Amino acid sequence: MDVGVLGIGHYVPEKVVTNQDLEKIVDTNDEWIRSRTGIEERRIAEDDIDTSDMALLAAKNAIEDAELEPEDIDLILVATVTSDTPFPSVACMIQDRLGATNAAAMDISAACTGFMYGMVTAKQFIETKTYKKVLVVGVDKLSKITNWSDRSTCVLFGDGAGAAVLGQVSEGKGILSFELGSNGAGGNDLYLDKETGHIFMNGREVFKFAVRQMPESSVNVIKAAGYKEEDVDYLIPHQANIRIMEAARQRLGISNDKMAKTIKKYGNNSAASIPIALSESVRDGKIKDNDLIVLVGFGGGLTWGALAIRWGR
Repeated sequence: MDVGVLGIGHYVPEKVVTNQDLEKIVDTNDEWIRSRTGIEERRIAEDDIDTSDMALLAAKNAIEDAELEPEDIDLILVATVTSDTPFPSVACMIQDRLGATNAAAMDISAACTGFMYGMVTAKQFIETKTYKKVLVVGVDKLSKITNWSDRSTCVLFGDGAGAAVLGQVSEGKGILSFELGSNGAGGNDLYLDKETGHIFMNGREVFKFAVRQMPESSVNVIKAAGYKEEDVDYLIPHQANIRIMEAARQRLGISNDKMAKTIKKYGNNSAASIPIALSESVRDGKIKDNDLIVLVGFGGGLTWGALAIRWGR
């Protein structure tokens, strides 16, 4: 059975925080942020908008795009590290608010790689004919765990949500191959500090890990699918740092216009960054039916994941 994306959607908050805004609260400047990260602005959710609120809006968009009703969804998987509360899960919260009365629901914790883990998990359930339609949401409100006085991290992150409905697609389309991985020994390089409740990141070590792993995983899934680097039509990398993204693009040997770049306006949205970039790329006509695309990301854990997808229903 071929499993792929039936519908996609996303949501980003209205509030824009620019690099110039951050200059007023921490010792940094626009040129430094842009040159090192590629970020110019990010979206920050208001205090009365939590993770589940953003997840709900993205989920509604994806279900509508799939031309389905909430009752058609059999399973909801939400990838997040910023759930409203430890329990109930965000997945259960939006199951109720969507009216997806037939769906099981659970959250997945794999940090920025969470959406990839969710996609692969959905694929297994559909291939085994356990479920027919699975909603996968990547969502994070990183602003609530960001130390806004730490100039090394506060410039990086933004809030948002992206979602996809997975199900059976036409023969030859959908997810062709995937790779998931983890290195728990690197967990101390990127984690949520228990005492402060804020993100801690060893930027140098995470960068070294990512510039190696993102290109490697991208090539691995293309080869596993039976293709070569030059066959790739579009690349959607985790939007963490433009230099890391460029390493993956250059390794595949694809042109600059074939890589999604939402980092400039949204920053790093954690589990939401890949589905937001996917949703916007399809909406803007950058991904077309039958295109061969690669999704690749990395995150805290440390974790990583990549998928090769033949786009279309």
